[in-house]
Amino acid sequence: MSRRGFLLFLAIGLAWGVPYFFLAVAGKDFSTPTVIFSRVTIGALVMVPLAIKRGALKPALKAWPWVLSFAAIEMIGPWFLLTEAERHIPSGLAGLMIATVPIYGMLIAYFFQGDKSVRHPKTLAGLAIGFTGVVLLVGIDSITGTFEPIYLFMAVLAALGYAIAPAIANAKLQDVPTVGVIGLSLTMVSIFYAIPAISALPSEIAAGPSPESVWSLIGLGVISSAIAFVMFFELVKEVGSARATLVTYPNTAWALLLGIVFLHEPITIGLLTGLPLVAIGSYLALRKH
Repeated sequence: MSRRGFLLFLAIGLAWGVPYFFLAVAGKDFSTPTVIFSRVTIGALVMVPLAIKRGALKPALKAWPWVLSFAAIEMIGPWFLLTEAERHIPSGLAGLMIATVPIYGMLIAYFFQGDKSVRHPKTLAGLAIGFTGVVLLVGIDSITGTFEPIYLFMAVLAALGYAIAPAIANAKLQDVPTVGVIGLSLTMVSIFYAIPAISALPSEIAAGPSPESVWSLIGLGVISSAIAFVMFFELVKEVGSARATLVTYPNTAWALLLGIVFLHEPITIGLLTGLPLVAIGSYLALRKH
């Protein structure tokens, strides 16, 4: 992988690790539909004018069925499924299920995209090492307990969506300008969540949300939606859709590190042992052998 690809990988890991912090803050004052609607609307307000200026919106509109498929499978479906699942299962278990995304991504690449390089022993070893690191990061104690299997299945479906959507983008939207795809996708998701969000928003505003919650919504929209997806599409072009899904490994690490710095969460043995394994596993799995 090139230096540019490596830097993109690190940057996306941070951009999609930050949402855990932003969501923890914004969730205190806003409902889930409001949070999702706000982040995608803010992201769309950033990306759509840029797409129009670059002449990227028209090509995206011509490819709207595939853009809609990407938006539904990457955002609309998984965000709803995960939100509902995390009401009933431990967050560590949900995080572990999302960490299976690269495994599904590699299977899709091998069986449906004909990428035989993903079966290289070092790639497979990287997947296993990175996943072990994630297990240590979230902690065994955080993934145990009694819960309904349906909610675990919902988290698995969300992970499948995160693996399938990049493959669709890589196969069907590679010739469509990235800013157009992201701008149109965010707009579509915004329309989907508009009614439930707008119905809840007046009472939430009347309650007086904190400035931190408002800034968290802005951060979710600009950093974790607009900028992150643009970088992710560039990473897909650089390393392929399967390897790009490996960003789910450092996401967990970044989320925990940000929790330590800003939320004063404790430094655990799992963090000290899991973080190096995530780094080593990601490095091995990202390389094309």
